[in-house]
Amino acid sequence: MVSQIERGFGEKFLKSIDNFYTYGIDWLFNEWWETAPADVIAKYEAAILDHPDHGPLAREGWLAPDFGIGSLDSYGPGTLGHAYRAFMVDNKLVEHLAAGYHARHEELLQSGKIDRMPPALAYKVLRGFQTHDLHHVLTGYPATPLGELAIQAFQLAQMDYPYAAMWIAVVTSHMTLVDPYLIKPGMDAITDGWALGRRARSVQFVKFEHRLGEPLDDIRAEFGLQRDPVARADTPPERTPELLKPSVERSD
Repeated sequence: MVSQIERGFGEKFLKSIDNFYTYGIDWLFNEWWETAPADVIAKYEAAILDHPDHGPLAREGWLAPDFGIGSLDSYGPGTLGHAYRAFMVDNKLVEHLAAGYHARHEELLQSGKIDRMPPALAYKVLRGFQTHDLHHVLTGYPATPLGELAIQAFQLAQMDYPYAAMWIAVVTSHMTLVDPYLIKPGMDAITDGWALGRRARSVQFVKFEHRLGEPLDDIRAEFGLQRDPVARADTPPERTPELLKPSVERSD
């Protein structure tokens, strides 16, 4: 029997397509588990546990201790740690984002909403919040709406993961049905992130927190993350997609 989308969840999916700022993809992701088909959940779980790199790391379940920006002050120019600090400071990002989401995850568990989320997927959620900004630094994708879209395509190329897949599904549906001006810049970001994710070594779950003192260029070369920046400027100002106006969610 072919799995089907539960119709109540389908309505929530349409709400997210209409406006994913008022009904965010993070909300959509957490709503999905209660009605998700069991065989689909099993496939996502197997995609992690059966992978030669992801499986052992997911079973280990390592999470980095919470950190403050000040702990990165000692890393010199050219290192991953220095670039990580600059990315966080320049973009005025929340340094305890992962710790805050961990508390929210516990609340969702207590509510029963994500009871059907397998441990491997739960680990991906929590570790993903820790590594999201590190992955921006490693890939070179900026903390902009299109940079966030590219990083989600990159993540999906490296791992079958419903959150990243929902990102692509919602945005491509929005560009198709709501804002056609998003099609070209959106697809540029998606295809760039997807291509990089497919050809690079997996960075999922890797303990880059232990490598902050190493040269960023060396780590990028090791994982095949060198890329040319995507910087298209052919969208007229009057055709700026709605996606480019507010900022979008920051998570993996």
